[in-house]
Amino acid sequence: MKVTVIGAGAVGASCAEYIAMKNFCSEIVLVDIQEGLAEGKAMDLMQTASLNHFDTIISGCTNSYEPTKDSDVIIIASGVPRKPGMTREELVGINATIVKDVISSALQYSKNPILIVVSNPLDTMTFLAHKVSGLPNNRIIGMGGALDSARFKYRLAESLKAPISDIDGMVIGAHSDTGMVPLISKATRNGVPVSHFLTNEQQEYVIKETKVGGATLTKLLGTSAWYAPGAAVASIVHAIACDLKKIYPCSTLLEGEYNTFNVCVGVPVIIGKNGIESIVDIPLTEDEKTAFDNAVLAVKDIYKDLKV
Repeated sequence: MKVTVIGAGAVGASCAEYIAMKNFCSEIVLVDIQEGLAEGKAMDLMQTASLNHFDTIISGCTNSYEPTKDSDVIIIASGVPRKPGMTREELVGINATIVKDVISSALQYSKNPILIVVSNPLDTMTFLAHKVSGLPNNRIIGMGGALDSARFKYRLAESLKAPISDIDGMVIGAHSDTGMVPLISKATRNGVPVSHFLTNEQQEYVIKETKVGGATLTKLLGTSAWYAPGAAVASIVHAIACDLKKIYPCSTLLEGEYNTFNVCVGVPVIIGKNGIESIVDIPLTEDEKTAFDNAVLAVKDIYKDLKV
């Protein structure tokens, strides 16, 4: 499998690193507009290959998409990173122009890849990818829910004082501080509902901290996080490459599922060799359904700023 990562900043480089370390991919190409950045990151990563025991070949290039020819998966990690105090929605005008340009350039050399969108605001950029790429719906995936669910499980394990391998949980809705819907009613520890262990107050704390997970890290780091986003992308690419049929919440174009039409938002999907193999329509509580519908309305409101 050949994977291209567009954007060789911290998130893009982490995507490449985690994909390489899983050792299922033959080639990764990093692309960036900053002279030498992608080449330098690729060289640095390749010098870890003997230490981390992977055989994936990583290369980099500046402002050229020809080396990405015939990519199976293209990861869109380019754009302006989120700064402290900045909402994901404030990024839309700048990043929409960037995302349109890189998709158009990449598709000149790869005719039917699977696109994984990481750029923020993620649900809006995923919708934009549908509008400008011409690819089938199943071949466009927004990463957000996979990352948000990992953060949800982290907070659950923290509150439960349990190994994170015991924890199962999922976040749907929008990849934004106000649009996430952590499904606390379905979260479990080894199959036991977390409500058996956590008080209502503790559950509310987990939900609140999950929803501001990105903002918390941005405040601490001074920029967006990169390790967990990179790991989330790598897990999705792994599921595609090995046809694992894994369920991840991902932003996808809904056309009636969850009684929602013509909007990209996070829902559980089955990921395999064709990208999104199917959308899993799960029952929601009344509160979860209300929160999900509000997230959809908020995402749709941002679409007015898109010029497509």
